[in-house]
Amino acid sequence: MARHFVIMGVAGCGKTSVGEGLSQLTGTRFIDGDALHPKANVDKMSAGTPLTDEDRWPWLEAIGRQFGSSAEPLIIGCSALKRSYRDRIRHHCGGAVTFIHLTGSRDVISRRMQQRKNHFMPLTLLDSQFAALEPPATDEASISIDIDQPLKAIIAAAARHSGGHQFD
Repeated sequence: MARHFVIMGVAGCGKTSVGEGLSQLTGTRFIDGDALHPKANVDKMSAGTPLTDEDRWPWLEAIGRQFGSSAEPLIIGCSALKRSYRDRIRHHCGGAVTFIHLTGSRDVISRRMQQRKNHFMPLTLLDSQFAALEPPATDEASISIDIDQPLKAIIAAAARHSGGHQFD
């Protein structure tokens, strides 16, 4: 059975950068979950309006289906902020998913978001992301990595905790 991973956390924590780096290191395909959002969700966030759970359900189901349709290991970047969101992904995946939770203070993430260029998620939505965040519980397959360190160190920690180069 393939091993699947979600790089999760609030906006600006580095999901895409870590996912791309982990993909290069391990040879495992990476999908940026933002690319799976319906246009209406992107438009809403671009306008500074937080998504509702009803907005998110089809997106989370699409992420789960990506895993479910892949016989090979796969990494997807997705905020997966609430337990119910992670449950929805697991349900539609039909198999095991490990969540790699990128954690950091609001100050660290705010600085990172201010440095991003051409991203639809405005800094004004960061507080709503932190308010919604339910870190993975002890009964969920997950690891947490502090992002207040160089990107290479974050990627190395993700690789160590996720089985390194042997994803299957």
